[in-house]
Amino acid sequence: MNKSIGFIGAGNMAKAIIKGLSQNDMQNSELYVYDTDGKKTADLINEFSVNQLPCNTEIAKQCDIIVLAVKPNIYNTVLTEIKSYLNKEQIIVSLGAGITINQIENYSDIALKILRVMPNMPVSVGQGMIAVTTNENVTEEEKIAVLNIFCSLGEVDIIDESLMNMIPAVSSSSPAFVYMFIEALADGAVLQGMGRKKAYKYAAQAVLGAAQMVLEAHKHPGELKDMVCSPAGTTIEAVYSLEKSGFRGSIIEAMNICTKKTQKMACD
Repeated sequence: MNKSIGFIGAGNMAKAIIKGLSQNDMQNSELYVYDTDGKKTADLINEFSVNQLPCNTEIAKQCDIIVLAVKPNIYNTVLTEIKSYLNKEQIIVSLGAGITINQIENYSDIALKILRVMPNMPVSVGQGMIAVTTNENVTEEEKIAVLNIFCSLGEVDIIDESLMNMIPAVSSSSPAFVYMFIEALADGAVLQGMGRKKAYKYAAQAVLGAAQMVLEAHKHPGELKDMVCSPAGTTIEAVYSLEKSGFRGSIIEAMNICTKKTQKMACD
């Protein structure tokens, strides 16, 4: 795909995507970035050999695909700056949680091509989960071209925009919950005498393997859990303890709070 890709914003998600693209043989000469934080921009340039442009409007002028990788509360500022430099052939990729396609469309008098994309941090290692929805101005050919970029970063799923506000809870934010779980597993192992580095390896590999089984075994997660729980065994004792502590309920409540926050951001 011989199109230039410009990132407005050089934060963690932009870095994760650029890292993933760089590892998948994207031509670095086609990747551009600008951020008001010069250090973040410099770090990306030094690590991935991407190109810097001097401001948001230059990204809008020069790039075929414009990735809005800024915080949702910055969208108004950025879109106000670049709206007069956009043209109807460009593709806008929005990563902003809670920012609707209609909100972006309202900034311009031309028919913008917009993809609303919700990736997660594992795109940086090619194992991301990426939800995508588009407006009617994006042609099928253009959709396929952009999806091919994200397919190199993990699993891509096209969904209705009405579902986008719950994606952070189940996919984009949930890696943080998993990291907390891995850290807790490792802490438990350290408590029992295992070295910290080895504990992280055991815990992370257990989570990775369990997730792979869910994806490949075509069994309900509860069935896979039951396969590990022998009668009167160690695992069922541990499961019992987790259930008493409200393990599942606390996760579901965290997801509910995350979704409500996303919905609030959409309304602000």
